[in-house]
Amino acid sequence: MKDFQIKNKRIGSSHPVFVIAEAGINHNGSIRIAKKMVDIAKKAGADCIKFQTHITEKEMVKTNIKPGNISKKTLWSIIKNCELTEKEEAQINQYCKDKKIIFLSTPFSIEAVDRLEKIRMPAYKIGSGELTNIPFLEHIAKTKKPVILSTGMSEMNEIKYAVNLFKKHKVPLAVLQTTSVYPSDYRDINLGVIEQYSKIFKIPIGISDHSIGIYTALGAVAKGASIVEKHITLDKKMPGPDQSLSLNPEELKELVKGCRAVKLALGNSKKILKKELPVLRFARESVVTKNRIKKHEIFSEGNLTTKRPNTGQIPAKSFYKIIGKKAKRDIPEAKQLSYSDIL
Repeated sequence: MKDFQIKNKRIGSSHPVFVIAEAGINHNGSIRIAKKMVDIAKKAGADCIKFQTHITEKEMVKTNIKPGNISKKTLWSIIKNCELTEKEEAQINQYCKDKKIIFLSTPFSIEAVDRLEKIRMPAYKIGSGELTNIPFLEHIAKTKKPVILSTGMSEMNEIKYAVNLFKKHKVPLAVLQTTSVYPSDYRDINLGVIEQYSKIFKIPIGISDHSIGIYTALGAVAKGASIVEKHITLDKKMPGPDQSLSLNPEELKELVKGCRAVKLALGNSKKILKKELPVLRFARESVVTKNRIKKHEIFSEGNLTTKRPNTGQIPAKSFYKIIGKKAKRDIPEAKQLSYSDIL
């Protein structure tokens, strides 16, 4: 599997989970709020905070269409009110550098890509809606920078086309399983797709999770996700279509902690660990006499049993190897049997 690097972070199955705190448009166009979101992402231990770069007139025609059931406002007005200026994005980028957290932003137009190139953004996160925007994908591919690609609202043939496009340009790539419903029902997350993607594409796989809470994100790590992306907010009661499904600061902290823990637990070796040996000594059993046994008496289930601790010579797993043999000497009751007691 081809891993790759974004700044000082390696991304792939043999590395810690790359946690993206998705600020998105939850700053509501305020650079002050945006900087606070950087602070909480850094404090929680996220590897990256990601915003969205919107130049409304360049990414959509003026329309009264609404974003499904997630807001009563028009999409145009939502995006327009949440735009950050080029100068503000540059300031946030510098703020992230000062705080030592990776800054990324999802562009929604070629012009947005060009703006992000000016601040030398190290990689691109592409949203699900742009997966079939081929001229847009080609423009990003020509930067040769790593790409993290969400795959909501997509069929496998569309995903394969986009993946092959980036592979053709030799662009480092990761793919995220995504369900583009806000919030997503757990039954629609389809964590099994992570394993399918891994087998098909042989690149780092992750999840962009829009469900409530951190459960499915942690489940994704157990399925092999190398990247986890979740929306964050300062307060779920703030205005905006994504606030209520986003993680608050404490939940984000738990997500990061959980991702690290689950990743560490993914070993597949089954053997007795050196750390388990002290427990093995008191938790397992040895063969012990039930009562006094006379010389030449035959060992049986009537006069032998097993008891803790496992400090005797003969472990419980060897019990039936002793049955039928004879005692070499008189043996007292409740004695851990030794091989020297056996004729």
